[in-house]
Amino acid sequence: MFFKHIHHIAINCSDYHKTKEFYVEKLGFEIIRENQRTDKKDIKLDLKLGQQELEIFITPNAPKRPSYPEALGLRHLAFKVEDIEEVIAFLNTKGIECEALRTDTFTGEKMTFFFDPDGLPLELHE
Repeated sequence: MFFKHIHHIAINCSDYHKTKEFYVEKLGFEIIRENQRTDKKDIKLDLKLGQQELEIFITPNAPKRPSYPEALGLRHLAFKVEDIEEVIAFLNTKGIECEALRTDTFTGEKMTFFFDPDGLPLELHE
């Protein structure tokens, strides 16, 4: 099995102060890093609770359609893998296409996306 564990869960939220209060102050997530992304007009807040990470994108005017990739709610699920090229090749043999391999802007780690049958974005993260 290539998939070791879930690397992080990403969600979109609309209100910076309410979101930070809920996840950090009320639920006890620890802030790993916080980045203002002016090019995308959002704030990226990375949180940790135990071994789990939650990646929150705060965009005040995000669309509310649940099927839209940038809408409020779940953004994508990410799977931690040892060798991303090997996993991409494996998925291709199953008829599953991945987007072009890229590097995470903040961590420098390799990543790509593919989609489930309903269009939910799934990420491979090395």
